[in-house]
This record gives sequence, C-alpha cells and structure tokens, in this order.
Amino acid sequence: MTATMEPLVDTLIEDPRWEALDLDELAQAAARAALQGAGLPAEGFEISLLGCDDKRIAELNADFRGKPQPTNVLSWPSDERGAERDGGPPHRPRRGPDEMPEELGDIAIAYETCAQEAAAQGKPVKDHVTHLLVHGTLHLLGYDHVRDGDAALMEGLEAKILQGMGIANPYE
Repeated sequence: MTATMEPLVDTLIEDPRWEALDLDELAQAAARAALQGAGLPAEGFEISLLGCDDKRIAELNADFRGKPQPTNVLSWPSDERGAERDGGPPHRPRRGPDEMPEELGDIAIAYETCAQEAAAQGKPVKDHVTHLLVHGTLHLLGYDHVRDGDAALMEGLEAKILQGMGIANPYE
C-alpha cells in the first residue's frame, strides 16, 4: 500500500464559478510545474490559494498594497527570497519533511478579472489562469519583475514552464 501524497496547494474557493474551471486541479498542476521549473521538488512544500471574486481581491489589494481596485492575482511569500542583484537567482526555500511541508505563502486569484483578461486576449480561461498561478507561485519562490533583469529571468522561466504544459508564451 502506498501513502497518498498531501496536496501541494490547499485551495479555498469563495466564488463558486471557480468550481467549473476545477481551480484546485489547475493550481496543483501549475504549482508542481513552477517548482520543478525552478529546480525544486514539488514534495515538501505547501501553498495556500484563495479563489475569490473581484470584490474580495479589491479589498485584499487595498489592505496590502494600498490599491483599492481588483487585480488578477496577488501573492504573499512566507519569507523574503528575492535576489540580491538584478537578474540573479532568488534564495531557494528548503523542502520540509512530508509531515510538515515548508509553507511558501499565499495566493489569491479573482474570477472576473481573469475571465475578462482571457477574453480580451483571445485565449482559453484555463490557460490564462494556469499562467497566473505559475506567476504567483514564482513570486512565492522569490522571483519578481520590478527590476529589468529580474523581470527577464522571471518571464523567461514562466514561458519555459508554460511551454512544458502546452500553453503558449503569454509574453509574445
């Protein structure tokens, strides 16, 4: 008998529209791909995900970033892992034991904004949501896009990860 693996992503769905997209399944796949793309195992890490609506994410955006409007995705890393030099690798988190995985942080994603962006860009909602979940996971791992070198590193890694998942480069 083999032990069942705990989910990498602990998903809380506040907006029932996420159910039709199977947000939890998308999140598990995106987080695993992002960790593996960053050279880390998927085991021994944990992420908390909130699938919400625009109203809720606008409240979170106001509370944490001082921007009282909806956005597509927000992330809160559990530790500062950012690179010290522009374009350098972020600090790698250490894998936790199976019984106590390392908490990477939290992600919130808003249904309406994601659906509107996907429609405006002419892409499947699932592909856009997967991209945003990969993006949010990479933020939890210390990747960022504020400085030019960091942005190039993060976007290149995102494109590579998404290509491996059969999703077109969102930056082209």
